[in-house]
Amino acid sequence: MSTLTKRATVYLDPALHKALRLQSVETSRSVSDLINDAVRDELAEDANDLALFEARKNEPVLDFEDFVKELKLDGTL
Repeated sequence: MSTLTKRATVYLDPALHKALRLQSVETSRSVSDLINDAVRDELAEDANDLALFEARKNEPVLDFEDFVKELKLDGTL
């Protein structure tokens, strides 16, 4: 274990803990590694979502009713 790692207590649903233990055995990876990867992936997805919102913040706002009218006019609805 690296001296750079931090210890945390996490309470898991029993079924989730069992699934993690099984995945750990099947992949020869520790439960900690599996949880770290899952958290890292979730945080990266959130960061990506925030970046997309930031990139689109200056786009014009379209009223929902106007949007529906446009869809009806062009035959989409």
